[in-house]
Order: sequence, then structure tokens, then C-alpha cells
Amino acid sequence: MKNKEQYKTAVILCGGRGTRLGLLGKKLPKTLIKVHKKPIIWYIIKILKKNSFNHFVLPMGYKGKMIQKYFKNNPDFKKYKIDLVRTGENASIANRIYKIRKNILSKNFILLNGDAIFNFNLKKIFYRHLKKKSYITFIGSDAQLNYGIVGMEKNKVKSFDRETQFYAVKSKNKKNLTGYIYSGISIINNKVLNLNFKNCINFEKEFYPSIIKKYKAHFESINGFWHSIDNQKDIEFLHSEENKFKYKQIKKIKKEIKLNEKKLLEK
Repeated sequence: MKNKEQYKTAVILCGGRGTRLGLLGKKLPKTLIKVHKKPIIWYIIKILKKNSFNHFVLPMGYKGKMIQKYFKNNPDFKKYKIDLVRTGENASIANRIYKIRKNILSKNFILLNGDAIFNFNLKKIFYRHLKKKSYITFIGSDAQLNYGIVGMEKNKVKSFDRETQFYAVKSKNKKNLTGYIYSGISIINNKVLNLNFKNCINFEKEFYPSIIKKYKAHFESINGFWHSIDNQKDIEFLHSEENKFKYKQIKKIKKEIKLNEKKLLEK
């Protein structure tokens, strides 16, 4: 049995209703929706395992029994340390995290949403978080903007694009502020959980500013793949061979997971 210090905990939020997924969201919890024949949660846990995380806490809500059944019947996760915690179907994100705070075994843990597939060097970012002695490290990503973009250089129009990938925005009211896109993934020192956040209506909007104000915060950009699944189009996007980059990335992730598991068996 591992000592508490040997664990690296990942908290995967998976209690949402997936209302933007229509009928599919009514049938399944979002995290069990399949991409290339595997549920989203399969990709998340396998990639976290590849990055040396070895303890997984899932605060469950909507259709939590289906998530429990998936792990119970799946031999892929038989030897994994996974805490499935029923936190209430209508509980807020803040309340879910509050209820599982004692399940967190490592001093620093990763908090992420259960609706994105990713593949980047999270282990390296985690190490830098520890080295900088940060209390929170926000991890940024790029995202697709569905509006038209007029490109300007030296007050001259240079281009026009649609569906542009972007990673930062300028604030209208704060001219010196550049805002970076948040991926929904952060590395947190569990000391911040001593702050009062249980009753936050919007966890990120209310709790994160209080952490930044009181503790040392850091930001890292993803150098790799990240794709959030919010609606049916996002799922279709990953299955379409027309979108060669993202289609190939999913194939690559599955291959890397297979190779990593082979190495673990050989140890």
C-alpha cells in the first residue's frame, strides 16, 4: 500500500447534465459519451496515468450510477485507485469539491473538467508548479472563434478569416490586460481549500479571484492537443476525417496509451 505522500490526486468533475448535447445528454452523462469507441473519461484517466497521476476522485452528480457501473464492469481500471463519490444530482461545482476535499491525498492536485480530451506534457507543468511553489497554476489552451476576424497591422486591414483558433483576447475596458483562454485544468495546492468556497454559486468566477488575491498564482500554456466537448458538433468534429489534425490526434492518443500500458506491464 502506498503512503499518502506517494499519491498524485486528480479531481475530475463529472456531475454536469450536458444540456447542450440534446438527446445524447439525456441518455448519458457527458463523460461517458464515446469518441472513437471509447468514453471521454477513458481518455482523461489514461492520459493522466501516463503523466504519473495515480489517484482519481470523481465527484458524481447527474446519472452517477451509470458512471459507477462503467468502472465496476471495466477491467481496464481494475488496478486503479478511483474514488467515486456521489455528491448530489443538483449540487454546485463548489459544493461537489467541498464534499470530496478530504478524499484528496496529495498536497498538490489537479482539478479538471470531465468533458475534454487532451494530450500534452502535464507532468512537466506539474513539476514547474512545484518548483515555483505556486498555490495555483492555470493551464491555458487555444479555442475556436466562430465569428469573422479582420486582421490588422499598423492600422491597415491585412486579412479576413472565420473559425480562427485563438489563445488570447484583449480587454475592451482594461487596455493593458491580455486575457488567455482557460482550459478548465488547474493545479492546486490543497491549502487553498481552507478558504470559504462551499457556497459559491459560480466556483471559477468567485473562488479563483480570491485565490489569486491571497496566494501565488502561475499560468502555463498547453503545448499539445486539447479539445473540449460541449455539443454534438464537437463530437462530430473528432470523428470527421475531413478534420485531419484532430482526427489523427485521437488516433495518436490511443496509440500512446497502448504503448504506455505496455511499458507499465513490463516493469
